[in-house]
Amino acid sequence: MTSIHGFSGSSRYPKPIKPGPGQESVWDYPRPPRVEPRSERIIVRFGGEVIADSTGAVRVLETSHPPVYYLPRAAFEKGVLSPVEGTSFCEFKGRAQYFDVVAGGSVASRAAWTYPEPTQGFEALGSRVALYPGLMESCEIDGEQVKFQDGDFYGGWITPWITGPFKGGPGTAGW
Repeated sequence: MTSIHGFSGSSRYPKPIKPGPGQESVWDYPRPPRVEPRSERIIVRFGGEVIADSTGAVRVLETSHPPVYYLPRAAFEKGVLSPVEGTSFCEFKGRAQYFDVVAGGSVASRAAWTYPEPTQGFEALGSRVALYPGLMESCEIDGEQVKFQDGDFYGGWITPWITGPFKGGPGTAGW
């Protein structure tokens, strides 16, 4: 039997969780991804300090992934983002550059990234920075504590209003 999302109960693909009132399913997100402006208050803490505070974030929505939030570079405290060597490439967004996050005597290696010259359709990311929430002390959206996406590659922000299952953990590479 095939579900409305094309996944069968016996295949290696997950069965999407039906969203409840006020929830979104990551299986309804588009591919290629979409950038969406947001006005919620985002607060990020690391090293015992608030390192970013913004109401001008955007989020990237992509099938099977929790949203990734990108905060304006100006929202970060001075000296928190330390550029590091190395890049990665996204078929949709372009080439990413990375930062160590430094605050309160703590360092999170390659914990943040940006797309300084994003591809067409992703221009809003050029002046913004994303963080791996699992490497921060806390990331909040309007006071709601974010959970991080499993795995060490994706930077999704999981909240109670997002349903999965989510790509990133063991056994999800083929989704």
